[in-house]
Amino acid sequence: MPTVDGHEITITNPDKILFPDDGITKGDLVDYYGRMAERMLPLVRDRPLHMNRFPDGIGGIAIQQKRVPDSFPPWITRATVDLHKGGTITHAVIDNAATLVYLANYNMITAHVWLSRIQAPDQPDQLMFDLDPSDDDFRLVRTTALSLKALLEPLGFVPFVKTTGSRGLHVVVPITVGPTFEEAHLFADSLGQRLAAGDPNHLTTEFIKESRKGRLFIDINRNAYAQTAVAPYAVRARRAAPIAVPIPWSEVERDTLRPDGITIRNIWDWLRDRDDPWTQMERSARPLPPLTESDKPDRSGRRRGVPRKERS
Repeated sequence: MPTVDGHEITITNPDKILFPDDGITKGDLVDYYGRMAERMLPLVRDRPLHMNRFPDGIGGIAIQQKRVPDSFPPWITRATVDLHKGGTITHAVIDNAATLVYLANYNMITAHVWLSRIQAPDQPDQLMFDLDPSDDDFRLVRTTALSLKALLEPLGFVPFVKTTGSRGLHVVVPITVGPTFEEAHLFADSLGQRLAAGDPNHLTTEFIKESRKGRLFIDINRNAYAQTAVAPYAVRARRAAPIAVPIPWSEVERDTLRPDGITIRNIWDWLRDRDDPWTQMERSARPLPPLTESDKPDRSGRRRGVPRKERS
């Protein structure tokens, strides 16, 4: 029974296989999150949690769990937030290493967190661009991320990037708390539209998959109240247990980069002699500038500055 942050945590069935093709056990998962807590905590602290649980391993039923159960110990931080349709919901919050270890024992493989903190849940402190390819052309994902960085930096932003552990990249932009999610979503949409308009043959902001026609989807829809994104350093419920890892922009320029290449088995070798590239994220927050009139939606929902043909 390990003691973490002064809390004794019973690890049940540590030999249970969670990743059948790779022999990765619950004990391996618990060990990973315990060791990764120092890097992970500053990036998830104070953010409502969405748990992706697999009690029978990744070949079994996936449980998407937002509400914190009554069985959780009182030392786990909780946050009660409003629901869109009225009422409230109480989430767990990862504020210490003990909570990470407890959640791993609870068969949470992947942590997803809000883009806002519990001190101001309706005001995000991050913008997120999820670059989601239609195929395995990761080179297009990398070049699009670099193009987005080049679009963001002249506006005064300091963008950061992480692999998703799946197929794409997340470009994350720290912003000063103040704007609502609606304002942040509109701003992210205007930038996504601008980026897609520069290469309409390969990029799109179309939400409907059938309308993308093989193009990379610039997804800005996580910039909405109560939406979540995979947490930095979270394990994904996929073969080999890949990890969503913050990376320096220099890695994006390398042809060898893969979105799922860093796994629970090789993460420690990869991190050796590497500083955390996201340590300055909170200090890098910048105010969200107001949208110009041409960036605001007309009555049809289109941006006035983006011709309809570029949104096909």
